[in-house]
Amino acid sequence: MNFLISDIRNIGIMAHIDAGKTTLTERILYYTGKNYKIGEVDEGTATMDWMIQEQERGITITSAATTCFWLEKRINIIDTPGHVDFTAEVERSLRVLDGAIAVFCGVGGVEPQSETVWHQANKYKVPRLAFVNKLDRLGANYFNVIKEIKEKLGAIPIVMQLPIGIEDTFCGVVDLIKMKAYIWEEENYGINYNEHEIPEELKELASKYHSKLIETVSELDEKIMEKYVHSEEIKEEEIKEAIRRITLGNKGVPVFCGSALKNKGVQKLLDGIVEYLPSPIDIGEVKGYAADDTNKIITSKADEKEPLVALAFKVANDPYSGRLVYVRVYSGKIEKGQVIYNSNKSIRERVNNILEMHSNKKNQIEELTAGNIGAIVGLNKTITGETLCSEKRKIILENLQFAQPVVSIAIEPRSKIDFDKLNISLNKLTEEDPTFKMKVDETTGQMVISGMGELHLDIIIDRLKREFNVTPNVGKPQVAYKESIKERASAEAKIMKQLGNKNIYGHIILEVEPCDKYYIFENKTSEDVIPRRYINCVEESIRSSLESGVLVGYPVINIKVRIIGGSFQEDSNEIAYRMAAVSAFQEACNKASPYLLEPIMRVDIIVPEEYIGEVISDINSRRGTIQNLIKSGVKNHIEALVPLSEMFGYATTLRSLTQGRAIYTMQYHSYNEISENIAKTIIYKIRGVA
Repeated sequence: MNFLISDIRNIGIMAHIDAGKTTLTERILYYTGKNYKIGEVDEGTATMDWMIQEQERGITITSAATTCFWLEKRINIIDTPGHVDFTAEVERSLRVLDGAIAVFCGVGGVEPQSETVWHQANKYKVPRLAFVNKLDRLGANYFNVIKEIKEKLGAIPIVMQLPIGIEDTFCGVVDLIKMKAYIWEEENYGINYNEHEIPEELKELASKYHSKLIETVSELDEKIMEKYVHSEEIKEEEIKEAIRRITLGNKGVPVFCGSALKNKGVQKLLDGIVEYLPSPIDIGEVKGYAADDTNKIITSKADEKEPLVALAFKVANDPYSGRLVYVRVYSGKIEKGQVIYNSNKSIRERVNNILEMHSNKKNQIEELTAGNIGAIVGLNKTITGETLCSEKRKIILENLQFAQPVVSIAIEPRSKIDFDKLNISLNKLTEEDPTFKMKVDETTGQMVISGMGELHLDIIIDRLKREFNVTPNVGKPQVAYKESIKERASAEAKIMKQLGNKNIYGHIILEVEPCDKYYIFENKTSEDVIPRRYINCVEESIRSSLESGVLVGYPVINIKVRIIGGSFQEDSNEIAYRMAAVSAFQEACNKASPYLLEPIMRVDIIVPEEYIGEVISDINSRRGTIQNLIKSGVKNHIEALVPLSEMFGYATTLRSLTQGRAIYTMQYHSYNEISENIAKTIIYKIRGVA
């Protein structure tokens, strides 16, 4: 079936862990006719949680894509993970989506990871709807969640519905635009629901919230404001059109409610997706810059007749199809057998196959048109974040930025036979996951893998065993420290050597200084000082030096490197310039007061009131600082910043302190300088000094 671009909705479903994202996605697939039966997370039968690790643990680890249809619209859905260790999956999904559903637990409300994904969506200006889920659960409070959306997220909620009943009496919703009640039947998994008049006991509350809805919409939309001020009749369609404008402009967030597990409220949310979330045309032109001139902005509109512009946002290794590159096509189209251009690498690649994905199931298609998402077989050199385009118009889209890993472990093969197998397997996993890194420690010769948390690395080890049939020896988790510099410093290196039967020459003068970006490289020399062909290899060598550090071998961050001088001769060559670059960089950094940084984690703890004192005391003993304490009866919320090195084994300690009644989440916050005494201890330990 061919769809107009205006009939496509590219949406993501995002939330804190255990808010019910995957359950909601399963209901959407069932009601839209994509699945003939409902999968359940608790039973390990959820369609979108296809990995065995997801089924065993009941969590989403990798973002899964699918397509379904509702009200003659094509809805491309990406279900994203809720656990903080896998936020890279959310990041890259939001980069290519046009709209999102933020799912909130009716009991937990706006939880820590809810805030993280909300701010990620803000970064990419993604319009979204809110769905307050689990209103059938004990302790559910719809109005408290709306309050938290406003206070914690700084959003303006547009309350679209009221729940009919709560907890075990929840049975339906009141539509505040139509002013009608909708009750779901218990049979047939909630496929059938009926329209009723609003129950007598809810009429006054519904009238109050209907007026609030009109007031909120009029404050955010000029057309409705004009009618509202002049007391003119505002029709149902006019309200809907205004809410759509508000949503697309990220001025407000329509709020829906229900219980995905109990099959209530999902169809009305689907109506909202179609009515209020954007099509690719609503998003407007995509902007990038010319591949040969970074100062020249190029725009491209969502039209399949335009030259091709697409973004590779994910790489996956499939046991049957091989290497899959997931792409979002912004303009033009990709056809099977076509040769397309990777503008980041200036290479051509052939499209062997195009796949429409339904979780891990695949359907071969002949083309992928503007506005759509699919997977391509045959792109062997393209990686996450790279632009695919037509050679007639070479454009580079803004790349994806990912957080740096904070936890490392040493890993080694159990036998020499396994060495190559382990290396190949880890390389494939680093291709898939931009937040997973692998390197060989130059000092110890150990292979070290790094990720976003203990769970992240645990999943990697499990995948090595199950998918790649490699069972490595694994060390204990270690903190991924970083290095940086405090001052500006310069250094000069001149290499004049005989290599074999010829002389080599390379001469570099550079300076380093602190900056607020991860790494900046500048070349201030002209072609007659150091030819451009050598500058590229100089930067490559400096990038490589960043990874091995200057103090004790940890990566260097927050540094600007500037080439300010040098020279060349007839016998200059790349090797000499590479050697000079490494030597000058290390000398400059050593002069610039290098220091160690450690990852600081944001720790969010929900704790009963009687244990608050013990928990705070324990956080203080871990060099933590309390950022916020919100007391609200049972759900007391402690927010703290704690060094990661102090948090290993915290789950056991917290259980012991609170008799198992507290829960916590932890996510990366920032890298901070380590105090001199602790830094000395770490350096002595690494260098083997007593």
